Amino acid sequence: MPQIAASLSAAACLLVLAGGAWAKSSDRNQPMDIDANSSNCSIGDNSPCVFSGNVHIVQGTLDIRAAKADVRRGGGDIQRVIITGSPARLSQGLDNGGTMTASASTVEYDMPRETVIFTGNVRIEQAGRGAMSGPRIVYNMQTGQVQGGGGEGGGQIRTRILPRAAQGNKQGSD
Repeated sequence: MPQIAASLSAAACLLVLAGGAWAKSSDRNQPMDIDANSSNCSIGDNSPCVFSGNVHIVQGTLDIRAAKADVRRGGGDIQRVIITGSPARLSQGLDNGGTMTASASTVEYDMPRETVIFTGNVRIEQAGRGAMSGPRIVYNMQTGQVQGGGGEGGGQIRTRILPRAAQGNKQGSD
């Protein structure tokens, strides 16, 4: 179970990077608390661990609220974390003192590929700096590239980048 908590922590911290700024680095060293209505975990290496019903994950300034968190293991390591909700919500403080918030129907972190995929009514905002929204946003942890697209159902990606003068004003909703 500690490996699952640590992996969820890593995945959740990495999700924050899609907001365009580094997550609060000290959060990674904080204990993680997970509350849910139920959990169904197996100790087998290739078995899932699923937390469901009012899932609330807290680690330092990181706060995740979702309907379900599904952790998949393989080869002794966490391979994938899938967080779902209507929507799943994430917020975290940043090292620069700001805050990042994100919401999506599904947030999937693929550890071997080092990608975070947000799907379904995605909205990622960094207070005072800007926002990005759309049906699907993919963040590549290795390259730092963020890609947005309409997904299978079409739709557009909206991005708002605030000018430097406006960044201190905490505005920027699109």
